[in-house]
Parts: sequence; C-alpha cells; structure tokens
Amino acid sequence: MARRRSRLPASDPHAAREARKYERPIASRDYILGLLHDRGEPMSYEEIAAELGLDDDELREALRRRLVAMVRDGQVLLNRREGYVPVDSQNLVRGRVIAHPDGFGFVVADEGGEDIFLGAREMRALLHGDRVVVRVTGLDRRGRREGALAEVLERANQTVVGRIQSDAGVHILVPDNKRMHQDILIPSEHIDGAAHGQIAVAEILEQPTHRRQPVGRVREVLGDRLQPGMEVDIALNSHGIPHEWPGEVEAAAAALGTEVREAHKEGRKDLRSLPLVTIDGEDARDFDDAVFCERRGDHWRLIVAIADVSSYVEPDSALDREAGRRGTSVYFPGRVVPMLPEALSNGLCSLNPQVDRLCLACEMQIDDRGAIRRSRFFEAVMRSHARLTYTEVAAMLVERDRRARDRHASLVPHLESLHGLFKVLHKARRRRGAIDFDTVEAQIRFDADGRVHTIEPVERNDAHRLIEECMIAANVAAARYLYKQRMPALYRVHPGPPADRLEDVRTFLAERGLSLGGGDDPRPEHFAATLRAAGERADAHLIQTVMLRSMERAVYQPECSGHFGLALEHYAHFTSPIRRYPDLLVHRAIRHRIRGGKPQEYDYDHGDMVRIGDHCSMTERRADEATRDVETVFKCEYMQDHVGSEFDGIITGVTSFGVFVVLEGMYAEGLVHITSLDRDYYRFDPVGHCLVGERSGRVYRLGDSLRVRVVRVDIDDRKIDFDPVSEPVSPLGPSRKKKASGQSASKKRGAKKKAGKKAGSKKVAAKKRGAKKHAAKKHGAKKKASARGRGGRSRTRRRG
Repeated sequence: MARRRSRLPASDPHAAREARKYERPIASRDYILGLLHDRGEPMSYEEIAAELGLDDDELREALRRRLVAMVRDGQVLLNRREGYVPVDSQNLVRGRVIAHPDGFGFVVADEGGEDIFLGAREMRALLHGDRVVVRVTGLDRRGRREGALAEVLERANQTVVGRIQSDAGVHILVPDNKRMHQDILIPSEHIDGAAHGQIAVAEILEQPTHRRQPVGRVREVLGDRLQPGMEVDIALNSHGIPHEWPGEVEAAAAALGTEVREAHKEGRKDLRSLPLVTIDGEDARDFDDAVFCERRGDHWRLIVAIADVSSYVEPDSALDREAGRRGTSVYFPGRVVPMLPEALSNGLCSLNPQVDRLCLACEMQIDDRGAIRRSRFFEAVMRSHARLTYTEVAAMLVERDRRARDRHASLVPHLESLHGLFKVLHKARRRRGAIDFDTVEAQIRFDADGRVHTIEPVERNDAHRLIEECMIAANVAAARYLYKQRMPALYRVHPGPPADRLEDVRTFLAERGLSLGGGDDPRPEHFAATLRAAGERADAHLIQTVMLRSMERAVYQPECSGHFGLALEHYAHFTSPIRRYPDLLVHRAIRHRIRGGKPQEYDYDHGDMVRIGDHCSMTERRADEATRDVETVFKCEYMQDHVGSEFDGIITGVTSFGVFVVLEGMYAEGLVHITSLDRDYYRFDPVGHCLVGERSGRVYRLGDSLRVRVVRVDIDDRKIDFDPVSEPVSPLGPSRKKKASGQSASKKRGAKKKAGKKAGSKKVAAKKRGAKKHAAKKHGAKKKASARGRGGRSRTRRRG
C-alpha cells in the first residue's frame, strides 16, 4: 500500500526539521503562530485544520495534540469561544509568578521587560512559581503594570513542607517557605497521624482557586521541630527541588559505564599530551573545565576544555528529562544535590586527573589588549595532568612558594603563562568598564557531630580570578559563535537597572558628593567609574551596596542582548554542563553546527528556547533561595549558643520597622527592631537608606557600624533579634543630624519655653471663646427643639 503523504506548507521555515522528526509531519508551531497573527482574530481548531488542508483523522489528531502543547507552553490561549489566540497579542503576557509573603505577587515575563503586578485577589488562585498567562489591565497607583489571571499554564508545586496546626478538628499546614502565602487545608482523613506542631510534607490534591484555598494530604512526617540535620531536607521539599533519582535515570547512568569507550574517542582531536589542568576549590568533586595557555609570537593561545556531557546525555532521554527538570546542581553547606547522577557528575563526565575524558574544547587567540582575535570549537579527548586547588596555584604564582613550584615543576611555565594572560584580561575588563563588586562569601564548617563549628570568609585570590577570566573568555567565544551561526540558543542576559532605581541611586549619590554619568541610559563604565571614585572612601562599602541593589537579576533567554555587569555584547554559559542545563544546550548547539548541521535542522527552535530559558532562570532562583534558607538556619543554630553576647556589626539593610545588622566575622544577620532604639520617633528615608530620630537627630544609616547584643534566636522562623549597645558609628562622620546654625542649646531651650508660655496663653483664650460659643449653640438648640414640638420634624426622623 502506498504511504500516505502529510501536509507541510511550502513556506514553513521548519519543514525539514518536522519531516525529520515525524513520519507524518504537520505544520510547525512557528507556522501556526504566523497563521494566527496573519488572520488577526481567534481561529477555531476546525478553521486551522481547514487552512492547513488536513483531511484525515491521523493528521487532525496530530494538530490537536500540537495545539494542546502550545496552550500548555503558553504560546497560544484558548478563549471561551474555543478560539486560539497568540499569547503575544491582546495584551496577553506569559511568565512565572513570584509571590510575596504579604499576599500580592509579580509575573516575570518570559520575553523580559517590566514585571506585572498581581493583587491579592488574583494571587488567591496562584502559588509561588506557577507559570501563567495574564492580561495587562492597566497601571496601578504606583505606575506599575497590573494584570489579571487569564490562564494557569503549569503548577510549580506538587508538594509543600511546613508545620501542622490543628484546632477543633481543623488541620492546616503552614508552609515553611514564606513565599508560599497560602496555608494548605488538610482534611482529617488525610492527616496520616501528623500531630499539632510537627513538620510534615504534604502533597497538594487540589490547587487553589479564587474561591478555595489549596487542599492536600500528609505524605511524610519529618519531625517534631527543626532539628539539626533536617535543614536541607526541609529546604528541598519547601522549594520543590527534585532530589530523588527515578529508576530509569539511575539505570541509564549505570549503562554508560565508568570508562570512556574507545569507539567514542574516534574522530576526535587528541589533546592527551597537552598539559591541561583543572583548578578548583579543595572540596570540589565534579570538574567541568581544564585550561592550558602558552605564548605564541604576538598573542596568547588559550585552550579551555569542557566536559563533553552532550555526548552522553541525548535529547529527550531519561537523563535529559531529569537534568532539565532539575535545571542546576544545588550546593548546600556540606551537601550537593547534583543535576546529573554521580556516576556522571563525579565519574564519567568529570575531568578527573590522569584518566581519558571526552571534551568540547574552545581554542582562542588573544592579543595583548585582551581581545579575542579568533576562536574555534572542536571535539577532543583529553587527560588532565593535575587536579590543582586555588590555594596551590596562588602559592605557586603569587607567593612563589618553592615547595609548591618544585612539586609541579613541569606545569609551572604553563601556569605562569596563564597568570600573564590573566593580567591582560583583567586590564581589558577594567578598560571596557565591567563592574567589579567586592563581595564576601561565608563558608560554614561543621564539627564531627554535624553541628556548625565556624563561619569563615572565603578569601578570593589571583587563582580564582584567573579561572574566572578564562571561563568568561570561553563563554564570550561560544556566544559569538552561536550568534554568528544563527543557532537557536540560550544566552546569559543581564539587563541594565530600571529607570526608577536609577533615580534613587542618583539622589543617594548626590547626597554624598558623587554622580553617575550616562544620562538616562548609563553604561557599565559609568557605574565602574563611580565605584572607582568612591575608592578608599570610608563609605565605599555603602555606595557599592546601594549600586548593587539597583541591578536586575541575570536570566537565560534566546535574545542575545548583552551582559550589563560584565560589559559584554555577547555572553552565554558554556563552561559548566555538568551542573547547569543551559550550558548543556549550548554544547548541543555548537556540536550540531561543527558537525555540519544547519540551524533549521536543529532539534530546538526559538519557542523551545523561550520556554527552557524561563524554566532554567526559575531553577536558578529556586536553588539560590533554598541555599540562602539553609545557610540562614545554620547561622541561627550557631547563634543560639551566643544569646546575651555582644558583637560589632554593620548595618546592611534599613526598613521602616528597623535595621538589619550583619555581625563582623560571624556573617550572621539579625534585626534591631525600631522599638529597641532610643525612645524617639524615627522617620524612614528610603532614598538615603536611613532612619532619622525626630527628637534626637540620631541617624541609623546603611553601612554604619553598630555594636549589638543577641537577645533572641528563633530557628523555626529563621530570625535573630539584636538590641543596640552603642550609638551607630557612620563612615560619613557623626551619626546625628546637624541642628539649626546660630543657636546654642540653651537659647533653643529658652525659645522653646517662651513659645510654650505663649501657646499656653493662646489656649486659655481659645478655651474661653469655645465655652461662649458652646453656650450660644446650646441656647439655639433649645429654641429649635421647642419649634419641633410645635409641629416641626427633625432631620433625623425624616431620613429614617
């Protein structure tokens, strides 16, 4: 029997890809979206099928499934009349919900741009992380775009962790994650023995609606309270981070073996004799990248070899689906939840020393001004010559430690070349105006019982910066290559600060005798120039903090619109495919092209990249929030042993209800509530980032030093409360506002006393006048009452 033919429009840009993927292909998503745009009005399923000429049941079913998938991914919306509408029309915006503990929320649009505000009423039907389509309804009173819920595309939360509360036979679970602004109702038949006050994991049976809160059932009881060792488990469940491997994923990883097969090495460039080395932290277990550098005539030759994860993780395989679901590895203190099974992340894919490994290499020629003259990508097999640490490399290159240099004598010349290239790249970074924020990270160390022993700062040295510059160069080369080849890909995009934050920053800087250049559209170099101008000033840390908070968060998206913070036009994540899914996609795109594949033949299109980019941005935020939660709990546990102790700290946040203080050397943050400050009325200045006492003139300003006493630690709520022990010490000088000039304190007191007497005499006179007026009113009221008694009606009775 002759094979039945499908109907592919000749003008479909992805016809070849659809024909390759399906036995009987139909029009691609892009073609269907174009059809809806051209029509300019909603089209029904029947109308679309007729327009595409689909005349048999199999092809019509394929169209139905494709439209369902497009609705699920938020590309089209099905209206009440069963008509399909493109989401990027009729003021419809697709994005992810970021909930606020106070009940309102925002939608972060997939296509970027200003967030859309959702009021408490709209948020009743939603939970943090849900993907939605909203209709822009106008501007709220603060000038923000406001929206109304049109469609829920994807529910982000299937389980929630929190504390059980029971009262009069009614049970609720109060979520541990404060962004989960709705309690979960637990019917008695689903309480599963959980008692009041216990921490449990609940499965959501019914998602919230405008009329009903979410309903769930207890799946697991974790314990009676937040005990040591439970912190990570609670964070994983609270933030919905996948952490258990499906059986098919473990089986797929095991089937790949532990050694690189000889057949997989064929056709690759052999780099095994090249002294590539990995440079990581002491506790690192997965090694993504290895580097080599040498001087060649008038340029540097840099090779960055990256673990070739894409050779093992095929698109739409069990490994790929689970890696995409996780999005990123999550690094907690003392524990890692990897994106890939350890058989791959720490074994077959990891660039462990003295073993053969597959890699995707980027070779670059870099001139003496730090510019990449040319670059190329190729598949290779390599053998790491050493697993070095940042401490070792810094000892060899900076401290010139003789023992360390002798131990790695054969590698020292190449490391010296790397250090020389680093200095060139670092100068280029400063020249282009990249913004360098000098932040301090804390590392939590545990004792033998798993309790927090110390909290120490992580000191960054030239070895950290050296690797960072090499990775940035490789990321730039990857982004340029994909952009030039017009491949669908995910770029790492960092937008500039929004206009409203710029205005606040400029006001803040003006108060300190500084300015931010660039007018309405400042560039990174203008921010860098302001930070340099702050230089060694006592308030440099304060200035840096305010400028850092004005920045937007970097995201993944298919539009290559640049990285503001790094001052780069093209930027993508290429160097960590073991722990980041976007890097794996970048590898696939590069491999597709260097093997001769055309962009239109690629397995992914622009719509896929929009969807995956949004998901990966979400998983990154999710990982950051979970890690921050766990670190906060560990710090609370550590501070429990220090209640009553006094510490020096720095004010790192100022709000209308108090100031947040980070303890020096401890890196634990707590709140000095406004009621703990000296008896005064304090006015909050949001632009100046300070609280000002109306009577005393005392100022509590961002960046001020303040000695505090630990008065309370609440692990369950992750809160530390401080009381001030001394007045704040400001790097700007005295922490009191200046009084009016030309008046001594005694003169002011005298003037105040005189004004008080004058006011008192005025009050007496006013009181007398008020008494006369009251008597007159009383007399008039009696006359009116007499008149009503003679036949008139009161106004009150007429109304009621």
